[in-house]
Amino acid sequence: MKQLTVILLMVLVAGCGTGKVQDKSQKRWDLIWQDEFDNEGKPDTAKWSHSPRNSADWACFCTDSDATRFVKDGKLHLRGIINTNKNDTVKYNTGCIRTANKFSFKYGKIEVKAKLDKGKGSWPAIWMMPQDPKYGGWPHSGEIDIMEHLNYDTIVYQTLHTNYIDIQKKKEYPPYFTTVPFKVDSYNVYAVEWYPNRLDFFVNGEKTFSYPKIENADSK
Repeated sequence: MKQLTVILLMVLVAGCGTGKVQDKSQKRWDLIWQDEFDNEGKPDTAKWSHSPRNSADWACFCTDSDATRFVKDGKLHLRGIINTNKNDTVKYNTGCIRTANKFSFKYGKIEVKAKLDKGKGSWPAIWMMPQDPKYGGWPHSGEIDIMEHLNYDTIVYQTLHTNYIDIQKKKEYPPYFTTVPFKVDSYNVYAVEWYPNRLDFFVNGEKTFSYPKIENADSK
């Protein structure tokens, strides 16, 4: 995988304290990017841009509207609302933001503190996609799902998508996702540590699963 850009929500990213991430777990990280959402109104345009609507399930309601994404009281709000625009055919509008072309990184740690709402059809998600699709379109260049939550579930999903997983269907050895209980109606911290030889996933500081680098995994 090449550098990744975060879609939807990112609060803190850290790089290795030595300036170079090794294969072994890091005990110290240097902060290289963050957003504490101190300024009210639109998300900081130096860090975030609207993630446009497309035909993907998650993106088919994305709308560049101040009603669906805004900063208030030190918090970023991303909302799903009923669409009242008669010139727009979709039933709902959702807030979708990303760091594409504004921030990306390779190897390091990302932490996101978020509180999730719930409801039928809701799908809040925090994930990373390639800044440049070096190996081709989805899923060939990879996707790292830091957190996805569905409907009224009391669990979140942490998932990977790659050629090896989604095209070759190598989904069991090693497992490519996990489900994790979280504190419902409270803030939780979701994290990934990305090393040259693996990805380690966390919820509230507890390691949930690890996925190793698969050598010669490309089917081409």
